[in-house]
Amino acid sequence: MANDTVPDFKPLAVLVNPNVAEAEKIAREAVSQHKMLLVSGNCSVRYQGRAKSQLEPGERVLIIKQDGSLLVHRSVGYEPVNWQPPGCIFHTQMRGNILEVHAVRQKPAESVKVSFDRILMVSALSLEDSGEFSLYASEEDMQKAILCRPSLLEEGFKPISYEKRVQPGFVDVYGVDKDGKLVVVEIKRKTAGKNAAIQLAKYIDAVKSRADREVRGILAAPSIAKEVQRTLETLRLEFKPLDPKKCAETLRRSRTTRLAEFFVEK
Repeated sequence: MANDTVPDFKPLAVLVNPNVAEAEKIAREAVSQHKMLLVSGNCSVRYQGRAKSQLEPGERVLIIKQDGSLLVHRSVGYEPVNWQPPGCIFHTQMRGNILEVHAVRQKPAESVKVSFDRILMVSALSLEDSGEFSLYASEEDMQKAILCRPSLLEEGFKPISYEKRVQPGFVDVYGVDKDGKLVVVEIKRKTAGKNAAIQLAKYIDAVKSRADREVRGILAAPSIAKEVQRTLETLRLEFKPLDPKKCAETLRRSRTTRLAEFFVEK
């Protein structure tokens, strides 16, 4: 049943099973005041721009964020089925019993029209979010970061390969240092324990059996457990602190640079 009255626009406004006029009022005020808008219901989506697409009717969620970005989500999957980046200009209107939300970009020229013939819920929110986002890398990301920027491990290090197959398993990163010595690197995302040091020692023994020069072993991790330092000294291995957050930032900057270069080339 639709609500009898439309609430005044406040930091939070929610209507369940509204009629089209009620929903359009909330949607219009939200986009005009740069609030977040959520609309769930049965909708179709039409896109025109660098290509054309038509999404047949289905029950979905429309999200318009305060920065002018738009996302249409199905009930499954984490990626939106339609989306537009920040900076869109929005227009809402009623067309009979249909609520239309139209998003337009000028560069490049694109438009998305979302048409609801049944609305389950509409909500306008004024959200405050100043929290810093910290991205911490996985071991695979830390490996990629070293390959992208070898100085994260140490100055003068040059990777030769990664996931190198040796008898006990796979070496995370394999390379040479500034003095030409072979370097075997074992990466751990969290505090490295004694087992990591023993595993690295096995890799070193396997490489030494076929190498014609000195081989160094480096355990790279944010930190090591208290008892591990003595184990490393006994096995003549080294520890290098490697910050997952710094690795994540390195990868992010690398991807941004490559993307910028791509657009320059285009």
